[in-house]
Amino acid sequence: MEFIQFHPTALFHPGDRPSFLITEAMRGYGAVLRNLKGERFMAKYDDRLELAPRDVVARAIDSEMKLNGDDHVYLDVTHKDSEETRHHFPNIYQHCLELGIDITKDYIPVAPAAHYLCGGIKVDLDGQSSIDRLYALGECSCTGLHGGNRLASNSLIEAVVYADAAARHASEAIAHISLRNDVPDWNDEGTRHPEEMVLITQSIREVNQIMGTYVGIVRSNLRLDRAWNRLDILYEETERLFKCSKASREICELRNIINVAYLIMRQAKERHESRGLHYTVDYPPRDK
Repeated sequence: MEFIQFHPTALFHPGDRPSFLITEAMRGYGAVLRNLKGERFMAKYDDRLELAPRDVVARAIDSEMKLNGDDHVYLDVTHKDSEETRHHFPNIYQHCLELGIDITKDYIPVAPAAHYLCGGIKVDLDGQSSIDRLYALGECSCTGLHGGNRLASNSLIEAVVYADAAARHASEAIAHISLRNDVPDWNDEGTRHPEEMVLITQSIREVNQIMGTYVGIVRSNLRLDRAWNRLDILYEETERLFKCSKASREICELRNIINVAYLIMRQAKERHESRGLHYTVDYPPRDK
């Protein structure tokens, strides 16, 4: 659960959810990274410059942003042929143009964004979890295919190949399943809706802030401890709210978000090394 992949160059446009991704192919095409002073910086972090692996580039951008107190950097493709750029990246060109950014003339503001969870619910080759007849497919599953760092496009295997295997398995198993019809309706007597949504919305915002600030691209024992303590407060508040509130999708999702955050933190705290997508300053990578 601690292996979370960050895309290094999501378009920095506050308020956009989900983030619009600027493909890594643009760096392969020749785009370069610059800080807000206009200076190239990848040479400080890796000899491969902008062609380094995405986790290396994401950490470099994160470091540069923290070093200068900035919330984004720039991706610069203005030195390439304008017509060729529009031909290779028509969707990016059009999307940025709608925001007032002409990528053939202007720097593109970018920042890393959470992109893929390599862990998840442990499944077998049929996509079935340890709970009989419960299947988990795609990013929510843990198949072991990615190890500690997913290679580009391998998510298709989890999404397509495992979905096919699960469908075949389920179509054979369903003939032997008897369904229950005696499940009683949910009894929410004594519960209420007082200010529930504003409390839930604020708690989700706080979880996002905790995870982004302390459990992001670069971690440390101090940051993880601080995140753990703050999340514990949110957990207690949410459980009290859940017990006295009518069950809703929103409050159930908040409980799930907090539980997933706990699992990520716990496994990050227990891994006393930097490996794959888990990078901690307290246990720097060992020289090979």
